[in-house]
Amino acid sequence: MLLIELTYKKPINEVDKFVVEHREFLDKQYEAGVLLLSGPQEPRVGGILLARGEQNAIEEILKQDPFYQQGIADYRIINFVPNKSCKLLTPLLN
Repeated sequence: MLLIELTYKKPINEVDKFVVEHREFLDKQYEAGVLLLSGPQEPRVGGILLARGEQNAIEEILKQDPFYQQGIADYRIINFVPNKSCKLLTPLLN
């Protein structure tokens, strides 16, 4: 499992120009079964994604994100192996 932290490199008015395209990218990744959760940070300085897959594959997928293509955000990928969860998320452990 991968926790991905996006940190905006540009002012929020520049970020907002690409939010619709970014969300369309996210929708495609949800449909493909890659993304599990996503959302903005508070305060709005970036976002968080929870994904499953191999890190190299995820890195290639992230290059399709308009935020990446437009130089809007930096990406920090944290690879981890979940071994405990609440009952609702237990299926993700397999």
